[in-house]
Amino acid sequence: MRIVIAGGHGRIALRLERLLSHAGHEVAGIIRKPEQGNDLREAGAEPVVLDLESASVEMVAAVLQGADAAVFAAGAGPGSDAARKETVDRAAAVLFADAAERAGVRRYLVVSSMGADARHPGDQVFDAYLRAKGAADDDIRARTALNWTILRPGSLTDDAGTGLVRLEAHTGRGPVPRDDVAAALVELLDTPATAGLTLELIAGSTPLSVAVKAVAGN
Repeated sequence: MRIVIAGGHGRIALRLERLLSHAGHEVAGIIRKPEQGNDLREAGAEPVVLDLESASVEMVAAVLQGADAAVFAAGAGPGSDAARKETVDRAAAVLFADAAERAGVRRYLVVSSMGADARHPGDQVFDAYLRAKGAADDDIRARTALNWTILRPGSLTDDAGTGLVRLEAHTGRGPVPRDDVAAALVELLDTPATAGLTLELIAGSTPLSVAVKAVAGN
């Protein structure tokens, strides 16, 4: 498959790029800064420099042309203000989905966040983040032209992945290694029957491939 990843220099995205390229897939990662390109090449991905906060739908669709799947793993990141949660975590996810539809890419995965909710109350930046993520998820889930899956990981850690998870519509809060989030995205890409599902992911006791098969089509 050819897979295009938005937010290609993110900590989950770099892990995902490594896994996909090792599995023989062709991977492209969208980045904002040319100097990030070497990290993507080392992960086996083709870097594409494009700012999703200013790009047009046509520009993004050109990158997605011929892809088999699109993964939205971009985020404004820690230290960014509420305005950038809106322009990256919401608007860029919607733009990427619009571009996927225009390019005819049906499979669309989103790395969201546990607790994402467009109606989440509060005035802190993290509250704005959860609202932005929730609004993006709502937009994606309303689309019939995309075979979407939304993954909402719990608290992200840099611990080594175990391959043992809990993956359900509602898991309750808990930590999960970024390694296992990336591995879950690979399994979801390989399992088209997970389309139409919003799934929470935390560390658990079920092997990842078993957990994905268990939710597929539910």
